[in-house]
Order: sequence, then structure tokens, then C-alpha cells
Amino acid sequence: MPKFAANLSMLFTEYPFMARFAAAKKAGFDGVEYLFPYDFSAQEIAQELEKHQLTQVLFNLPAGDWGQGERGIACLPERVEEFRSGVEQAIVYAKALGCRKVNCLAGKKPEGLSDEQANTTLINNLTYAANRLTEHDIELVIEAINTRDIPGFFVNNSKQAVELIKQVGRSNLRYQYDIYHMQIMEGDLAKTIERYFQFIGHLQLADNPGRHEPGTGEINYPFLFKFIDAQGYDGWIGCEYVPANGTEAGLGWMNK
Repeated sequence: MPKFAANLSMLFTEYPFMARFAAAKKAGFDGVEYLFPYDFSAQEIAQELEKHQLTQVLFNLPAGDWGQGERGIACLPERVEEFRSGVEQAIVYAKALGCRKVNCLAGKKPEGLSDEQANTTLINNLTYAANRLTEHDIELVIEAINTRDIPGFFVNNSKQAVELIKQVGRSNLRYQYDIYHMQIMEGDLAKTIERYFQFIGHLQLADNPGRHEPGTGEINYPFLFKFIDAQGYDGWIGCEYVPANGTEAGLGWMNK
């Protein structure tokens, strides 16, 4: 059975953020991830991780003004310096938290920006980030996100993500495969995971429709977990879903 990490941006939201670490441990999780740590001091988060013996699995590079709807800046030519500053900030946090993996959100491509410009900018930014992160033994992952939830998101399918990885050509750049997003965009989950398995550095889950916990939708997770095991995956799967009726009440799928 895979190792599951609680995504604290979406699970245990019944509690203040800093109390979610204890709640995750109590519920049986040994690893945590979340969107961003930057609103809190690294030392404060590190204390919670140590106190509850939790592994910090993943967080995202700074992604622009999230509250104003930005979902990443890595494909935006006019934000390159901001992106690079964000990489440096992420390194400070990752080292303090013992985190060996960070995710890059490409962002939404604005009108007037060509696919070629966005792609070139993204490749250059990924190359910079991968080079800086490898100096600290940190892996970079790039995520594909569905365009129903986030219209205009530039990286939105597995083939595109893998082509970017190939073009950048850095051994510490891999693919964050989100089962929920890719069920919406391309389906054929097992075969797609098998096809691109060598590029996958992290997995995330939610069921579809609704983005709730496994067992609430159409995805056959018992089969998929066995399939992922059979591929030899030994990493974490981030539980990035919206609980249907409270976090603890919906954890029966994991207990099974």
C-alpha cells in the first residue's frame, strides 16, 4: 500500500493551520504536504514536524498572488526575477523543514502571450530552479492541472509535462502526477501512470467528480493503489482532496 501524506491546505481545515499537524498524526498520517508555508516561520513549522514526528513531503514554490487568483508565475516572461526570488525563498524553507521535494506551478497563460513564449519562459525557469535546487539535494516537480478547475492553466496534461522535463534535461526535475486532475483531462489512469512512470516523482489523489476522498466518485482506487504498488512506486501520495463531510469522518477509505 502506498504511503499517504495529508495535504494540510485541504484536510483538517476544521483546525487552525498550526494545529493540523497534530490532527494529521492522530489520524494516522506520517507525512504532510500543503500549498505554501510562507505565511509562517520555518522554525515554527519545523517544531510541529519534530513534535509529531512527521515528514515534510512537499510544498509549492511561491506562486504569485494566490488570493487574487494567480496560480503560478513560471510561464510569465515579465515575472522571471520574482520567480527566481521565490526559488531562493523555497530553498530556505525546504532546508529548515527537511523537505526534499518542491512543486512548480506553471500558472495561467494570459491573453496575448503565445504558447511559444510561455513555453520558452517556463523551460528557462525550470532549468534555473532545477539547477539551484540540485545544489541542496532537493527535487523539483512540475504539475499538470485540469483546465476545468483552473481555466487557462498552461501545463494541463501528462505528455506536455513530460516533454518539458525532457527539454530541461535535469535529473532532479520530475513529474507530479495528480490522479484527480488527469482523470479529468485524459483518463486512462493506469496506462498513463505506467507509460510515464519513470518520470513520476510524486503522486496526489482525489476522487472525481467533487474532488472528495477516494470512494466518493468514479475512480477505482483499490485497483489503482495495487497497480501503483506493482509499478514499484515507493514515494508518497498526497491526499489533496476536499473532505465531503469533515476530514476524520471521511478517512474510512485509508483505514481499509
